[in-house]
Amino acid sequence: MVLSFPCIRALKENLPDVNITVAVREKARELIEDCPWADAAVTINEGKRRLVEELIYQKGFFINLKKINIDLAIDLRTGTRGAILVFFSGARLRIGRYAYDGKLWRNRVFTHLVHPDLKPGQHIADYYLEILTAHNLRTKNIWPEMVIPAEKRLKAVELLRKEGIPTNQFLIVIQPFSLWPYKELKVGKYIALIKHIQSKFDFPILITGSPAEKKRADEIRKEFKDGVFNFAGKTSIGIYAAILNACRLFIGPDSAGLHIAAAVGTSTVSIFGPSSIAAWAPKGKRHSIVYKDCSCLSCSQKGCNDTGISKCLEELTVDEISEKVVEQISRQI
Repeated sequence: MVLSFPCIRALKENLPDVNITVAVREKARELIEDCPWADAAVTINEGKRRLVEELIYQKGFFINLKKINIDLAIDLRTGTRGAILVFFSGARLRIGRYAYDGKLWRNRVFTHLVHPDLKPGQHIADYYLEILTAHNLRTKNIWPEMVIPAEKRLKAVELLRKEGIPTNQFLIVIQPFSLWPYKELKVGKYIALIKHIQSKFDFPILITGSPAEKKRADEIRKEFKDGVFNFAGKTSIGIYAAILNACRLFIGPDSAGLHIAAAVGTSTVSIFGPSSIAAWAPKGKRHSIVYKDCSCLSCSQKGCNDTGISKCLEELTVDEISEKVVEQISRQI
């Protein structure tokens, strides 16, 4: 979703008088509410419900969606959920990307289809933008940017102070976890990485993650007496963005945290395995990428042969990661 921010911005810059509503999962609502180019969010709650409850929820959702009186609906991806949402929006104009497996019904939902596929070396943010540039809706700001409201900046500072973390120091965030485990390093490597960082620098290190990852984050924190703090599950996603903005370096795999950190202007060291580096890694000198140079890199499989275990990450050494981390820190101090 963060990588779609340039699309939202392009729409607002080209059509400043329109109201832009963005459909997102409930957990991402805050990011849209804080986005200066979006006017509103319509959210999908994916909570567990019984069949009857689910039918009632879906009926209510689409009734409320129709009340928005949408004139133009845009689906940035090629899945079925976005197509269904566009169809039931009631919009007269419906723009989507052509899907080769969507000939039976999906492609017919749209009044306008954009055909270009993801090109070799093309970033996902640029890929999303193609849907708009195909209709002469352009922006000079092709990389995601996020604006943190002042009140959230203050809340982030208050939270850091409450945890006893000085806000005038070089703060480092490590998010070891991803929605997809096959993108993650083993916990032991992060412990070794933190020990290496602490041997060279006296900077506070925040371990972050979702509420469900709090125990795993504590496995890392408990290995250290001082200087390492468990922030997993302690913030909403909006406050997490503000925390990342207050930090100087983010370290972690391809994840929401990585893209948010880059969008708020924080330098990153991203750890890549099966994900496409060209498509997903942040761009620019402020960002470093660590990966194992093997022939099958960026295979996009869910682990080697879809086993859930990625050999390219298993073979990546702590020394290779720490070298990039020290380089990024040394550039800023």
